[in-house]
Amino acid sequence: MSMLELRDVHAYYGAIHALRGVSLRVEPGEIVTLIGSNGAGKSTTLKAICGQVKTEGDIRFGGRSIASQPPHVTAREGVAHVPEGRRIFPRLSVKENLEMGAFSVKDKKLIQERIERAFDYFPRLKERYHQAGGTMSGGEQQMLAIARALMMNPKLLLLDEPSMGLAPVIVEQIFAIIRDLNAAGMTILLVEQNAFQALQIASRGYVIQTGRVILEDDAKMLLASSQVKEAYLA
Repeated sequence: MSMLELRDVHAYYGAIHALRGVSLRVEPGEIVTLIGSNGAGKSTTLKAICGQVKTEGDIRFGGRSIASQPPHVTAREGVAHVPEGRRIFPRLSVKENLEMGAFSVKDKKLIQERIERAFDYFPRLKERYHQAGGTMSGGEQQMLAIARALMMNPKLLLLDEPSMGLAPVIVEQIFAIIRDLNAAGMTILLVEQNAFQALQIASRGYVIQTGRVILEDDAKMLLASSQVKEAYLA
C-alpha cells in the first residue's frame, strides 16, 4: 500500500483551476520529487495534500482518504509540511519555534527528547537555542523550519523549495540533511525548482506543467531525459 496517493486531483483558488487531474504516489521510505517551473502547480499540490486549498478527486494517506480534511487533523495523523518561504515565527526563539511544532504533544519529556533529536540533525540550532528566529540567516531559518516539522514525528515530510534563496554551500548542507532523514526512515515528497539537486537524491520523480503531470519515471531516467534536460537542467 502506498503511503500517499493522489488520484485525479483538481485544485482551485476561487475561479482559478490550479491543478488539473494530478495523480501521483509515494511509497514508504522513498524520496519522491515534484519538479516544474514557477506556477506549474508544485506548491499547490502540497497544499492540496494538507487540505489548504479546495480540491476534487481523492487523496489517500496510509490507504485512507484525507481529501479536504482540516490541516491540523492531517498533521496529527503524520503529515508534516515545510512551506515555501520557511514561515517560521520570527519573534519567537528557536526553542519556542520547536515547541510550537509539537503543538499536540502534551508530554514535556517527549518534547525535549524530540528537540535533542532535532539538534542531532541541526547542531547549528543548538547554538542559537535562545535566539529569535527572524534574526538568523536564511539557511538557519530553513533548518529551523524543517526541525519544527520533525517535532510532530511525522510519517511523511512535505518539503516545498527548501533550497530557495540559499547560498550553494548551504543548499548542499540542506540536501545532505534530507538524505540523512531519508536514510533514517523518513518518507519525503520534495518540491524543488533545482531539478538537478532534487533528482540526485530522489527515488522517483514527477514533472508538472500547468497543473498537469506530464512525465513520471525513475529519478535517474529523468536526469537522462532530453526533455527534462532541455527544460529544467540547462
